[in-house]
Amino acid sequence: MDRQLIDILNKRTDSAISIGKLKKHLKKAVYMPAREQQIYSNIKKFNKGPLTHEALMAVYREVMSATLMLQKPMRVAYLGPKATFTHLAGLKKFGSQIEYKAAHTITDVFSEVERGNSDYGVVPVENSIEGAVSHTLDMLVDSDLKICSEILLDISHNLLGKCLLKDVKRVYSKSQVFGQCRLWLEGNLPGRELVEVSSTTRAAEIVAKEKGSVAIASSLAARVYKLKVLAESIEDSPHNVTRFLVIGANEAARTGNDKTSVVFSIKDRVGALHDMLLSFKSSKINLTKIESRPSKKKVWDYYFFMDMEGHKDDPSVKKALVQLEQKCHFLKVLGSYPQTV
Repeated sequence: MDRQLIDILNKRTDSAISIGKLKKHLKKAVYMPAREQQIYSNIKKFNKGPLTHEALMAVYREVMSATLMLQKPMRVAYLGPKATFTHLAGLKKFGSQIEYKAAHTITDVFSEVERGNSDYGVVPVENSIEGAVSHTLDMLVDSDLKICSEILLDISHNLLGKCLLKDVKRVYSKSQVFGQCRLWLEGNLPGRELVEVSSTTRAAEIVAKEKGSVAIASSLAARVYKLKVLAESIEDSPHNVTRFLVIGANEAARTGNDKTSVVFSIKDRVGALHDMLLSFKSSKINLTKIESRPSKKKVWDYYFFMDMEGHKDDPSVKKALVQLEQKCHFLKVLGSYPQTV
């Protein structure tokens, strides 16, 4: 059975390589989110067990990761350093076989893709507890890159170090992480100095060299920096999920189960935002998120970021967007992409 499985996987890869040549001839992107979504949907449709859907999806993720690299060497930039949650999100989406490049800032991730140094970028956009990542939203306004996929990652925070809890003098992590672990820290490490750093991985890197300190970071960071996991899952809420975006130059094709993200600005008058949203109600389009950000161009002037169900090429969505554009100062479609299954 193993020999048969190996033979089938190699035959599948041969077919994928041929398809890759056709994509190149047609000047199509190698990574196709719509096709990826179709494969994962088929797993849930055809899998009868005993393997779980998640287990089979993990297998296929690595198969597709290896196939992508055989079609065309692919590089993905992410908000680094290595072992950050953004790195984990990239691994969840693209697997371990492609090349990853750590970037210092979210701006650097966008720049890497815009300059063609990386094929795609992975950036955080919102957390279920702490809310939106404003830097990512601001970058989406001015960049020509498109959102082509999304990643939902369950966030589990761990206390890492080399000392006993009673010997801890200071705790390192990101400010957002401290907010997500506030109750645990107050109950287990009261009065300890909390030191904010640029990333959870940077926290682990410092703790690997400093006595009497601990870091709040991922289990991957523990393995990378050879630290002990002193306490697992110390986040205050069990429903801690971060949403990441995959950004690239190419738009995703329709799947029938899509999401569209837009940003727009409105005229400063009573009822303006209400009037903007009526177009979507009349078209029976479900809005899943709306977030405001200062435009930084004029005092009390705001951009509104909005997610909706459907693809920009769906007739109902297209009609609603045309109506929205007629009423607002500025409208930009950030991308249409498959909803996470």
